[in-house]
Amino acid sequence: MHIAIDTQKVAYARELAQRIAKPMLDYFGTHSTLSTERAVLRLFGVDGVDEDEVPWPNRAVEALNAQGLLARGASYWLGFACLQTGLSPQEAAVAIAKGEVDFTAPLDPREVEAWTDAKAKDLLDALLAERRERRVNRRERHGMGAKPWKYLIVATGNIFEDVPQAVAAARAGADIIAVIRSTGQSLIDFVPHGTTTEGTGGTYATGANFKLMREALDAVGEELGRYIMLTNYASGLCMPEISVLAAQNGLDMLLNDAMYGILFRDINMKRTLCDQHFSRRICALADVVINTGEDNYITTADADEAAHTVVASQFVNQSFARRAGLPDRLLGLGHSFEIDPAREDTVAREIAQALLVRTLFPESPTKYMPPTKHKQGDIFFSHAYDVMADVVAQVTGQEIQLLGMMTEAMHNPFLMDRYVALKSAEYVYRAWQ
Repeated sequence: MHIAIDTQKVAYARELAQRIAKPMLDYFGTHSTLSTERAVLRLFGVDGVDEDEVPWPNRAVEALNAQGLLARGASYWLGFACLQTGLSPQEAAVAIAKGEVDFTAPLDPREVEAWTDAKAKDLLDALLAERRERRVNRRERHGMGAKPWKYLIVATGNIFEDVPQAVAAARAGADIIAVIRSTGQSLIDFVPHGTTTEGTGGTYATGANFKLMREALDAVGEELGRYIMLTNYASGLCMPEISVLAAQNGLDMLLNDAMYGILFRDINMKRTLCDQHFSRRICALADVVINTGEDNYITTADADEAAHTVVASQFVNQSFARRAGLPDRLLGLGHSFEIDPAREDTVAREIAQALLVRTLFPESPTKYMPPTKHKQGDIFFSHAYDVMADVVAQVTGQEIQLLGMMTEAMHNPFLMDRYVALKSAEYVYRAWQ
């Protein structure tokens, strides 16, 4: 289902979005960030922490920066250290961090660059392409759930509690498991190492946590004969690194939008937009769907009066994503069911807005958020409110539907609320076919 719109106006909107994006795209070509350089080291396989629990990628980048070398790129100096010492990338990064590499040694820069380029290609093929193919094979073997995919939140703070809850949600019909990131992790300038059990309002995004959840969902997918997708958050000060860890550990989706950090976390916009560009290049390579954050705009403004800001941002996000190599099929644009339910004809307005997004971005797997701002303590109304969002999602052909749950604001929704959300969505999708 689509609506009739002026194609010339749409083309003009895309042209304006490109003009808006171009200055930043030019900026990306000549700038990097600390997190991007740490992500590059992680792509070379650098991992682990020192005796103070500080990640080796952080230590190595800090050492290069202190010596005034980082502007040439961490990958160059990692290659330099590997050639000079004969060490592996992991060992060389540790040596750099400890100040054990003589960067004045006579090495031909062309030799260093050739070695680095060849090593990077091999590692990217092994770490990312192989993971991508494994995911594609699993999807083809088991098949996917019918759209809209039912996206369900799981996050207790303890990954070992998250896993059985995620498995239970998959058995109850969830197609996508989203692990909410621990509150404030976007402002931590390093990625915690290993599995974690003490997140607040969510579970820390770490490589080990990703691996544990991916393995659990693959196992239950085998049991159910249905591929279960996994998503997490890649935003904040470590956006590129989290994207690399997600790609290495087989995640299917990432919430990936710099604007959330700029608007709600006061993160330097130049840094985080650079990080977003590199992060999306990794997602494109690993075939990871990104979810953008336009739904956040209308949780702080009137969803009807500010609806145009969502569409404007979607055009700009599409321009940024395409220039990062992401095809539209990997661009999960965000929008939301948030018009004040006390108004008249709200469902008609919600349908119109959802149809507009689907018409403007027909190839994108849009992510439709449930109502949040106007939810009430009345559990019966809240469940009915969520069901209306499910109806709009089905009628307008959304592809990713985040299921509303009354206790979502607690960050660790009650199991019964998850069950009711899945049961209601199944009924709506079946009834509106």
